[in-house]
Amino acid sequence: MGLEDDGLAGITGDRLPDERRIEGDLSESIRPGGALWALASAGPQLRESAALAADAGLTALAEEGRPRAVVVAGVGTAARTGDILATVAGPRCPVPILGHRSAGVPGWVGAADVVIAVSASGRSPEALAAAEAAARRGARLVAIGAPDSELQALAERARASFVAVPRRAPARLSLWALTVPVLIAARELGLVNLVEADIAEAARRLDEDAERCRPDADAYVNPAKELAMNLAGSIPVVWGSSPLAGVAARRFGDMLAANSRYPVVSGELGEVGRGRVGLLDGVFGSLAEGQTDIFADPVDDELTRLRIVLMRDDGLDGDDTGPKPDVRRADAVADLASRRGVRCDVLPAEGGCSLERLASLIAVPDFASVYLALAHGLDPMRVPAVSEMKDAMLGSE
Repeated sequence: MGLEDDGLAGITGDRLPDERRIEGDLSESIRPGGALWALASAGPQLRESAALAADAGLTALAEEGRPRAVVVAGVGTAARTGDILATVAGPRCPVPILGHRSAGVPGWVGAADVVIAVSASGRSPEALAAAEAAARRGARLVAIGAPDSELQALAERARASFVAVPRRAPARLSLWALTVPVLIAARELGLVNLVEADIAEAARRLDEDAERCRPDADAYVNPAKELAMNLAGSIPVVWGSSPLAGVAARRFGDMLAANSRYPVVSGELGEVGRGRVGLLDGVFGSLAEGQTDIFADPVDDELTRLRIVLMRDDGLDGDDTGPKPDVRRADAVADLASRRGVRCDVLPAEGGCSLERLASLIAVPDFASVYLALAHGLDPMRVPAVSEMKDAMLGSE
């Protein structure tokens, strides 16, 4: 039975990765609209989005004072913007910040609250339903999405703030374009301390990492290519050592699943230590490593193994906005992996503010997910299963 016969038409790629694919001609991915092009434009994305948010009149949000709560409504990458807001705001944020990933809004939302509806396309049913519900209940509404979209029309009918973010790439490759308006809206509400220098430093960090991860840089000097090939053929386990690093870990999980089609375990070390660290002792961890034949040809070694990616955030010296990250868990996991022979890549957070530190943990892994896809001959811009899932959902309505 051929691919077309069993419903798998359009699926390409090879099970075994080939490093030569990411050292050759990558013109399709670096052209405007390609995956590497979109990631390389993360810094400009961030700057443009900040300017668009500044022109959207978000300062009016402060006129009614501090809200009782903030709900960030959206799915996929849009939902990650709520996670980023919560971690940038930190544990001492004076109001709760809730990410809402289903249609509508929680039953308690009312006039005292703010709803931020996020959708890259401006057509997400969840974001549209949340915006409609917020307007109906009298909550302050901020909408973020593509210009001339259903979401913009809904915001205009509700006389709500709308930040028109041009859509030049899939949502997962537009994280920073969607995130910055969310952060600026929260700043106007007095919930985050986000100065212009923080935005500039985060954009600079994204520019520098894009240069380090450029396609014409060989794997030995390109950290994204090196990480991609380290993960090739493994089961990636991505753990973050703090709430901020945990957000970056889950983001990497999203990108590996969507771009590289790899199954991923991701999360924050605080929850990992309650059970998931047991993976190190499992059939893909120490049991697999214990059966390694040092004389075997690696190509013939069929055992799939874990590969730990430890995103390490040791916090900032002198930062009293929240509790200092507990580095003991990160040290313990690295030691446990080493003693069991489970390979571990450690990615340290760098930068002088939370937004820049988050950018430093996201940029290189984002590129790695695309390089891993390309090494397998996959097209990271085209995910047939996602398209078929959307078609199936639309067809059932």
